[in-house]
Amino acid sequence: MNSKHRKTLEAIFSDPINGNLEWSRIEALLLTVGCRIIEGNGSAVTFEKDGRRANFHRPHPRKEALKYRVKDVREFLMKLGITP
Repeated sequence: MNSKHRKTLEAIFSDPINGNLEWSRIEALLLTVGCRIIEGNGSAVTFEKDGRRANFHRPHPRKEALKYRVKDVREFLMKLGITP
């Protein structure tokens, strides 16, 4: 994990929740920690690792993930045992 991924991980776990985080940074982090990406219809995307799955919708038209998405990513990372 490089320093950019570490900063993204720290931003995901920051309080209050960061609603200004670019979704592409979150996707890059999830791929770096070993998640497999499964494309769905439209903006739907699923990340899978060790039998655990998380479903998301990519934000559009904006690039930033809303707070509830960041919170859901945080919970998924915690289930995988990944914290800053």
